[in-house]
Amino acid sequence: MIEEGRDCADLVTQLAAVSRALDRAGFKIIATGLERCAAPERAGTAQAAADRAQLERLFLALA
Repeated sequence: MIEEGRDCADLVTQLAAVSRALDRAGFKIIATGLERCAAPERAGTAQAAADRAQLERLFLALA
């Protein structure tokens, strides 16, 4: 876009859109992991608790 001589506002708009899309993808990945940790067959296991804690840290890192 820069090489094409596009307006700076267009560039910032595109960068913001990409940033939001990446954030949404990250949130979806973490939400899927949290759902997996909460599955009844994993509930209460030490590994599920560790996975959940790790996913919560990742989630907060995205904020």
